Amino acid sequence: MRSPRVTATKASLNALQAISDQVANIAERVGETVVGVHARRRIPSSGIVWARGVVVTSAHTIRREEGIRVLLAGRGWVDASLVGRDAGTDLAVLRVPEAAIAPAERGDAGSLRVGHFALALARFAESQVSLDYGLVAAVGPAWRTWQGGEIERLVALDGGLRPGYSGGPLVDARGQIVGLCTSAFIRRSGTIIPVGTVGRITEELLSHGRVFRGYLGLGLQPAELPAGAGAADSSGALLVAAVQAGGPAEQGGVIVGDILVSLDGRPCRAAEDVLAVLGRTRPEQVLEAVLVRGGNRREVTLVVGERPQRQSCP
Repeated sequence: MRSPRVTATKASLNALQAISDQVANIAERVGETVVGVHARRRIPSSGIVWARGVVVTSAHTIRREEGIRVLLAGRGWVDASLVGRDAGTDLAVLRVPEAAIAPAERGDAGSLRVGHFALALARFAESQVSLDYGLVAAVGPAWRTWQGGEIERLVALDGGLRPGYSGGPLVDARGQIVGLCTSAFIRRSGTIIPVGTVGRITEELLSHGRVFRGYLGLGLQPAELPAGAGAADSSGALLVAAVQAGGPAEQGGVIVGDILVSLDGRPCRAAEDVLAVLGRTRPEQVLEAVLVRGGNRREVTLVVGERPQRQSCP
């Protein structure tokens, strides 16, 4: 008769082998859609075949606009062209010769929970994919990057990404791609751009070559409304600390020292409130702003401009 201890040990080994085989199968299957991207000196980055002839990757790893090369599984290096990039979400879209590579199955980043097992994939060689694994360390609601990009959900990993893994996919235990890995936003920690955000930005880049975001040219900081300012909501506002010369705000009559109370009818208590309004606008759109200047309420009309790629203020 077998010892229960021996039986338990064999059962554990069998379970471990099953998990190991599942991870290997996921790496093999999803790895076909993972590419290497050479658009900077030294270490290449990675990318994902999003659609036939379309690759998505991390914008911060694209250091040149010409001479970009993409490493396809089993097909070697091919030339690629840059369709567009968006620093706000750290996404770039490349076009490559249409190869018979079907996009990987996509999942839902909203299903991820703290403690869930996650796989990051990268490609450094034509013949095989590289894999790193870890845990989901934090999840949260939609958030905005310091460059104004709106990300549908926060998903942080339990450590930093290895060199070359930015732009590659994060894969869940079901073998579905749930996001694109990036090291651009949170220091010492990898995060992902969820597939929903990747899809939205990719469509805009394919259509326009860039992502349009509203811009006023303001430097803002929290402030208290002066007594008797006449504002309906006195819970807080924003002090105009800087105004870009020639920018939309200056052209609309805003000056340093003004207090911004509301924009487009929405109270402004933090710079995030202004960015949220601008994130839904397009250049040349007209917005009404309520200011307090010298203790008096004032209304101005602002014509929204287009945010420069590397500009972080409203």
